[in-house]
Amino acid sequence: MANVLGLRQQGALDLLSLGGMVIRLDPGIVPFRKAGELAIHVSGGEFNVAANLADCFGLRTGIATAMVDYPIGDLVDERIRAAGVQPFYRRFEHDDVSGPNIATVYSDRGFGVRPPIVFYNRADEAAAHLGPGDFDWSAIFAAGLRWFHTGGIFVALSPGTADLALEGIEAAHSAGAIVSFDLNYRAKLWASQGGPARAREVLGRIVEQVDVLVGNEEDLQDGLGIPGPSVAAASGLDPGAFLAMIEQVVTRYPGIKVVATTLREVRSTNRHAWSAVGWINGAVHVAPTVELDVYDRVGGGDGFASGLFYGFLSGAAPEEALRLGWAHGALLTTFPGDTTMATLDQVRDLARGGSARIQR
Repeated sequence: MANVLGLRQQGALDLLSLGGMVIRLDPGIVPFRKAGELAIHVSGGEFNVAANLADCFGLRTGIATAMVDYPIGDLVDERIRAAGVQPFYRRFEHDDVSGPNIATVYSDRGFGVRPPIVFYNRADEAAAHLGPGDFDWSAIFAAGLRWFHTGGIFVALSPGTADLALEGIEAAHSAGAIVSFDLNYRAKLWASQGGPARAREVLGRIVEQVDVLVGNEEDLQDGLGIPGPSVAAASGLDPGAFLAMIEQVVTRYPGIKVVATTLREVRSTNRHAWSAVGWINGAVHVAPTVELDVYDRVGGGDGFASGLFYGFLSGAAPEEALRLGWAHGALLTTFPGDTTMATLDQVRDLARGGSARIQR
């Protein structure tokens, strides 16, 4: 079995994510201004990775997050546990009027030439109140941790969340864990925290400490200030723009062992071409391209990260790890909601070149 990252072989937790929880309200293909009913998805970029790894891949995962003691918090807690994820909470009381709250994401699915529309209500978000000292990392990691994961959406919530992420990363390294980070640059979130200059300062300090970085060329340019070719002028399936920036990334951040991203060409809301590329310990690997019929695109990137991480955690070779991420991300877009409904056999079959022929 390959162990290209030097992962520890044992640990009570295969992966712990640090991040904020959200509820996503989904009217399906109906726009919100005409919506009559909504599906509720429990989500969060970092949580999605932990949930996917537990539910599909059978790993032992946890989430360190803020929890609010009110009915929405109860709903979120139930979904976390149902996914097989062990929660570690910093609890907050709700004042029955204004908060603190679990953040709300509003996201329809669009259709055809009509794109999905996403907007937010993050007023007095409980996760934004998190800061250093809120979690006892030594106790959480006491029985062993193999992988620690967090991301750019969480660290953009407040100065405290960025400092907490750095504290968690330091503790994870001390515990012998691999650290991953998904850049997930969101300009609207950083606008309230000092804008692009602040984002690059915070994200740069964090990326200096990570082993595995997930992010596309736009994330690298906007979040880290890495110069690169015009993204708008390139095909979404061409890995050239991404690979052209890797040398600068690893020169600036020499501790990085892996940089990976999905490649997507949007034909219409429901038809995408999908691939992935990874720089792994100095070698480049590119996944095949598949035409996707997309049911719900939200969470596809987290699905890719989950499959990629599983590959490394299970001892897969780099090429296989990338294909597992590519396959799981593709499958995740065929389900409603932000987290997986795929099985490990389905992921492995697609990664090996399987088709959509009926299985009897």
